[in-house]
Amino acid sequence: MRTTFTELSWCIAVNGMDWIREHTPQPEQLKHYRQALIISVAGNLLLTLSKGAAAYLSGSVAIYADAANSVSDLLYSWLMVLGMYLALRPPDLTHPQGHSRFEPLVGIMGAGFMALAGYEASRAALERFFAGGAAVAPDLPTLVLLASATVKVGMFLFIRRLARLLHSPALKVTAQDNLSDVLTSAAAFFGVLGSYFAHPLLDPLAGILVAMWIFRAAYRAARENLSYLTGGGASAALRERIAAAAESVPGVLRVHQTRTEYVGPQLMVDMHINVEGGKTLNEAHDISDAVIARLEALPEVDRAYVHLEPDDWV
Repeated sequence: MRTTFTELSWCIAVNGMDWIREHTPQPEQLKHYRQALIISVAGNLLLTLSKGAAAYLSGSVAIYADAANSVSDLLYSWLMVLGMYLALRPPDLTHPQGHSRFEPLVGIMGAGFMALAGYEASRAALERFFAGGAAVAPDLPTLVLLASATVKVGMFLFIRRLARLLHSPALKVTAQDNLSDVLTSAAAFFGVLGSYFAHPLLDPLAGILVAMWIFRAAYRAARENLSYLTGGGASAALRERIAAAAESVPGVLRVHQTRTEYVGPQLMVDMHINVEGGKTLNEAHDISDAVIARLEALPEVDRAYVHLEPDDWV
């Protein structure tokens, strides 16, 4: 017979069955995410408008390419708002382990927007290159690009700090992209100067360089977030740190099996440990709980499952 939501809720209340993982609200975490989202959206909106205006007034394809990059950043910022809203929702009956996989999903979508921006930037730059290029007066464009680079350095430092604090792959991608934008603005800056003082083709060549950098950032973002979505495992160094954390718990004789898998931006750890065979059930249970608490205290670990075995068991 089909079980309705009401009947399922009744079963939880009456039978004491735990269907959903425990969840502790973290207002400080929400506050940090909110800060990152506000900075990203506001900063990218400002840069999109200023670069777009500079590209329109100057006719520079290097600045146009950089403006296309800022458009992709703005779209990604809005996607990140949606993704974080979904990822930070508490576990429920539809997602008993939580909604954290929405975060790397947003990262994949953001990489797609970066690739589209790279395509548009390369298209415009190649058209101008084959048309022979054009000299760009280094007045408004250079001021906009210098201001853009300065803003992006500040955004990079701020978002990187929050990404490390929250262990967030979406924010990590955002921080890396902000640093890349400093380099793309620098390439556009020298392209504008070069087109005026050296050769007109240096402006579209700078646009092509910016496009290539955008494609590189898109590839790196897609590769990392795809690993989070497809069950990639921890690095060798992190695996050793996880095992060492478990073996530091009193009562644990050794760890003989560890499996790690990304379930969103953090890891699920499945571990088998050995304890003395003469331990009582209560003592063994306390050791298991202590190991789980030690593992889940690691910022890279979302949840841990521990299986106990007596050390003399064959």
